[in-house]
Amino acid sequence: MTQDQPTPPSGSTEPKINRVRNLLVALSAMVLAVLLFMGVRGQTQQPSLKTLATNSVPLDSALINGQPTLLEFYADWCTSCQAMAADMTTLKQQYKDVNFVLLNVDNTKWLPEISRFAVDGIPHFVFLNRSGEVLANAVGQQPRGVLAGDLAALSADQPLPAQQMAGQMSSFTADVQSRGSDDPRSHGGLPAS
Repeated sequence: MTQDQPTPPSGSTEPKINRVRNLLVALSAMVLAVLLFMGVRGQTQQPSLKTLATNSVPLDSALINGQPTLLEFYADWCTSCQAMAADMTTLKQQYKDVNFVLLNVDNTKWLPEISRFAVDGIPHFVFLNRSGEVLANAVGQQPRGVLAGDLAALSADQPLPAQQMAGQMSSFTADVQSRGSDDPRSHGGLPAS
């Protein structure tokens, strides 16, 4: 013989309690899923070189606005440049009175500047005073503290404590050789025979 479980009286609140509990569990799961998604999304949004470059001061403006300037020559493929993106974002927020100018070495537009500042490795940093005169260079990955010290001195018109620094860098050679005819109508093609 099996015993039947007693059925709750028709006015019982037990089914209602189960429904409310199930609803609360489902709502809690949805809220946790949304919070988890937002948390993961927030952690993956690291500062990027592209964002830094887009938000950097144009070179021609930096050279005439009377503020000290930090030029950074970089490339999207440069792992040292990528590794410094978060530090550069922090420093840019901290030193608002310093122009941060990013110049992509893969853009031939910057060949005159690459040549002028003798860029042979990236990242390559050039510290310019308020008059646009070169005070110091640093090549390769730099600790944030070293850059912060130099930027503080640059901002205060003081001598930079760490000049001519070299860290881990990516090699770079500017392609400045002519690739064809000097005739502008050739669009860089080979000269006609």
